Amino acid sequence: MDNTWDIFCEFYKGKKVLVTGHTGFKGSWLCRILTDMGAEVTGYAKEPPTSPSLFYGAGLDHTMDSIIGDIRDLEHLKQVFGQVQPEIVFHLAAQPIVRDSYKDPVYTYETNVMGTAHILECVRLTQSVRSCLNVTTDKVYENKEWEYGYRECDNLDGYDPYSNSKSCSELVTHSYIRSFFCDNRCRVSTARAGNVIGGGDFANDRIIPDCIRAASAGKDIIVRNPHSVRPYQHVLEPLLIYLLIAMKQYEDSAYAGYYNVGPDDRDCITTGRLADLFCEAWGDGMTWVNQYDGGPHEANFLKLDCSKIKTVFGWQPHMNIRQAVDQTVQWTKAYLAGEEILEIMDKQIYEFFQREQKG
Repeated sequence: MDNTWDIFCEFYKGKKVLVTGHTGFKGSWLCRILTDMGAEVTGYAKEPPTSPSLFYGAGLDHTMDSIIGDIRDLEHLKQVFGQVQPEIVFHLAAQPIVRDSYKDPVYTYETNVMGTAHILECVRLTQSVRSCLNVTTDKVYENKEWEYGYRECDNLDGYDPYSNSKSCSELVTHSYIRSFFCDNRCRVSTARAGNVIGGGDFANDRIIPDCIRAASAGKDIIVRNPHSVRPYQHVLEPLLIYLLIAMKQYEDSAYAGYYNVGPDDRDCITTGRLADLFCEAWGDGMTWVNQYDGGPHEANFLKLDCSKIKTVFGWQPHMNIRQAVDQTVQWTKAYLAGEEILEIMDKQIYEFFQREQKG
């Protein structure tokens, strides 16, 4: 794709875009990219799930229209959609942590299933919306621990409450598409993304944030399941695809569909290998230790077949896993050194899209 940034800017400039989950890690990065592209961005989400948070740390609340609300509140959502009259909707709001879903499964289902139904209902009732993308997860598939990547036609049936609730979110989306959007007024897709890493993720129970907390404190990194295999990628990789799907289906309904979004097979690595790469990038003699804590069930082997998105959009990942870890460590060290977060984000966004353009 030539001049990717310019193409996106030409499309998104002046577009009214609503992003749910904008105060989270991925949502913050997405909103910053959209703002840089000239979109009129409105976010709808609860307060950031972590403290510190990328959203407030970067001052994003001063760069966009940020509305604090709960996607379980349908009436409030209807009011917001009515006021904003968005043309494009990115639905990222979720309860995203597997372990937390075991602690509070009902909240997880309320947020991830009924929250999706509420968003789609507002899209149905708001005539201005032309394009909607529901971001789910690679964990929506019935995991059989097999060695080849899951394809979009494989069975949906996540094991734990988080994964299962996202499977249900997919099914709700499929039903709304068939029931209400066959007239092509609004095009709706889902994106099943792999595990993302990057600067500004302060979540609990995620391997890279755990590594960063340990490194900052000068302690060994605790890895609870070093042999589990996951499709890791830098956060900017799936965000580019989300932007591309939403743009393309806005222009042509043929692009609407269900898409896996993940790295190449060589970057589906074990958690232990990811910890190795982090220690190498961080330096200072960092090490990690294997310490299984007897936690709840999580899949051991998981990767995606991304042939469809590569064929449809001509897309290829532009960072391998080592580069993704290096970018994350660079961001974190700049942040810890007191550099302006927004400047660090903009620099990495610019460099990524330059890499994409050259690729």
